[in-house]
Amino acid sequence: MRAELIDGKAIAEAIRLEVAADVAALAGRGVVPGLTVVLVGDDAASATYVGAKEKASKAAGMRGETLRLPASTTQAELLALVERLNADAGVHGILVQMPLPPHIDPDTVIRHIRPEKDVDGFHPVNVGKLLIGHTDGFVSCTPAGVIELLIRSGVETRGAEAVIVGRSNIVGKPMAALLVQGRAGGDATVTVCHSRTRDLAVHTKRADILIAAIGRAEMITGDMIKPGAVVIDVGMNTKPDASKIKGTRLCGDVHFESAAEVASKITPVPGGVGPMTIAMLLRNTVRAAERTVLVTAR
Repeated sequence: MRAELIDGKAIAEAIRLEVAADVAALAGRGVVPGLTVVLVGDDAASATYVGAKEKASKAAGMRGETLRLPASTTQAELLALVERLNADAGVHGILVQMPLPPHIDPDTVIRHIRPEKDVDGFHPVNVGKLLIGHTDGFVSCTPAGVIELLIRSGVETRGAEAVIVGRSNIVGKPMAALLVQGRAGGDATVTVCHSRTRDLAVHTKRADILIAAIGRAEMITGDMIKPGAVVIDVGMNTKPDASKIKGTRLCGDVHFESAAEVASKITPVPGGVGPMTIAMLLRNTVRAAERTVLVTAR
């Protein structure tokens, strides 16, 4: 029986509606959540993604602003801008779009964003809070979105064998930290695989929940998947395809056709994890704004 599709677009839309309701409630108390995205350089993919974030922010009733800087911007100039945004009470969330030009160190920039405005969830303080199980920090948006997909699709994580293929700081590591937490969407037994893992298929075929975030087009094939497993494809890659006008097509880290014949549930690419990332970014920004109301009320 072919796998059931996990509709990330529909779930993301439901979250956006929830966010819009929260934004309206905050506006009634005189606070409009504000998200500022900083884009350095002219990377086409980043520009498209940033535009989608700004559009989604405004659609939810938030203040969405994009600051575009030339690729020649120095690290000192970028850090000075971050400090100005840190001090701006109307800016609740700050996101510096990656990748940055090679002369700017991304870790230095991330560390300069105040943790309470780090809605991307990359600051060491927020990463540390996730690891020790505190819920008052911000979680990286893509893995947080995966957890929402699992919960809202009725996937039981408690006691499940979860295998993550990929160990990045953006997805793999925070994904593992979320899945082992003792709360909804957690309590799983987690294995993290990577480029040095031996006999990868031995691990992936053991997974009740398989999360592919390795960044290699269609690397995970159906014969690597346990029958009935839930497959979450975080990848976003392009492959040559002469049948397409652009000569390429989008695909994930999972070979969808073969995987869908084995899995019980699977996310498509596009339309799976991707829409969830922006939805969770909006949710994080609203949470950041809500905290300013709580602080003022004290």
